[in-house]
Amino acid sequence: MLVIGLCGGIGAGKSTVASLLAERGAHVIDVDAIGREVLAHDDVRDRVRDSFGDGVLADDGSIDRAALATTVFGGDGRLPDLEAISHPAINAELARYLESLVTDPPPVVVLDMAVLAESQLGRLPDGSGYTRVIVVEADPAVRLARLLERGMSADDARARMASQATDDERRTIADHVLVNDGDIAALQHQVGTLWATLTGGA
Repeated sequence: MLVIGLCGGIGAGKSTVASLLAERGAHVIDVDAIGREVLAHDDVRDRVRDSFGDGVLADDGSIDRAALATTVFGGDGRLPDLEAISHPAINAELARYLESLVTDPPPVVVLDMAVLAESQLGRLPDGSGYTRVIVVEADPAVRLARLLERGMSADDARARMASQATDDERRTIADHVLVNDGDIAALQHQVGTLWATLTGGA
């Protein structure tokens, strides 16, 4: 079972690439979604509250992700504190998920994650994590414009972009690079060529 890590800066089009790979037969695991889910685990929620304070809790006692994001990306360097809590929990969930696929393995499993280059996410102790890396790139100005179109403020968008790895850092670990500065047809062509490479022309 070929397990691939898929990453890219916010606004680069990583999720679009994940969808195009899924259309071709890949089994995509949304690691960022798992990250949101583990925040609801009692032990993770309690540790986040202890680290960041009651201000990151909603009225019902759950994590208020918007308030947490404001704290984490607010310029005080708190992202590593959150990752130290959430990433081990995410990897534990990933390990269980990948184990469940072993009996009827898909041709390709894609771990769709925002912070592959910046973290140990998807690098599992038993070796079942990703063994290749796909990086999706786009010009920073293009990414910023996309984020503004999503309704993100310019300051928030720039803070999110600055908190992530640079293109050079991602390229250093990349086995395959897809450039998403053009239209969807150009991206589809790149993904089709990549899929043929990954599956031996299937």
